[in-house]
Amino acid sequence: MPQAIQVVDSHTEGEPTRVVIAGGPDLGPGTVAQQAQVFREKFDWFRSAVVNEPRGYDALVGALTVPSRLPGATTGIIFFNNVGLLNACGHGTIGLAATLAHLGRVKPGDPPLLIETPVGTVTAAVEPDGSIAIENVASYRHLAQVPVTIQWEGRPLTVKGDIAWGGNWFFLIKDHPLSLSLSNSEQLTNFCWAVRQSLEASGITGANRGHIDHIELFGPPQRSDCDSRNFVLCPGREYDRSPCGTGTSAKMACLHADGHLAPGQPWRQESIIASRFVGTVALKGDQLIPTIRGSAFITATSTLLIQPGDPFAHGIRA
Repeated sequence: MPQAIQVVDSHTEGEPTRVVIAGGPDLGPGTVAQQAQVFREKFDWFRSAVVNEPRGYDALVGALTVPSRLPGATTGIIFFNNVGLLNACGHGTIGLAATLAHLGRVKPGDPPLLIETPVGTVTAAVEPDGSIAIENVASYRHLAQVPVTIQWEGRPLTVKGDIAWGGNWFFLIKDHPLSLSLSNSEQLTNFCWAVRQSLEASGITGANRGHIDHIELFGPPQRSDCDSRNFVLCPGREYDRSPCGTGTSAKMACLHADGHLAPGQPWRQESIIASRFVGTVALKGDQLIPTIRGSAFITATSTLLIQPGDPFAHGIRA
């Protein structure tokens, strides 16, 4: 008999999420961080089967719902992509909330859902207008204007970026030579990949040697209702179609550190495909807490099958 995996697909401002609601592996009774470690070490085949070809594609982000032991928590969640696990995922959390609404587990106006991730708790609230607001983990800038040199168009080029945490580690570059247009996505991808490789070769990391696996470029917005446009390259060398929730959190942490974003002041972030998140920050003690608001839409409910004898049952892995 084939193994059946029940999933709900959605997109958040253009970026896809596939939530596994049944048929996932038993990861034990630990915290979500501990369950994520078990998932990474013992069930990478499941990750690949869900998001890699032939059932998935490189831009798809998976989300495995798991039990949470936290009082009041709705669920735990582990996010993953075409190459491995993600610490967190803003657009995916919005997609998870939309999925739970589709399943009738939450409705507009209900109290915020408490969700345990491997790097902390977040909340998600379905607003009366159908949009979804997530309160992210505490975010901060680790280092400002760090120089990195890449080979670009046959010559060395040095760019400077901020290293910031928004649930994932980011290198954020404001001054660069590229046009942020969707038609330029291949060149943008190559540029960001060169930056990431240079960061790794130079041993540049986040706090506690945190791996910087997201590169974020900024430029002027094309939409009149936005403050900035971005291009975010994710760990699997695929770009984010949404404005990136953890990336927008990291950006707002940098803006706040520079005195350019006050608590409660909206930051309207446009993506490379012209979708939008609206973010704000709040101070809770000495922590900066971002809130991101966007919309997600259900695109499919389906059953993935893993059939015995299928040579690509566990996905196509490089």
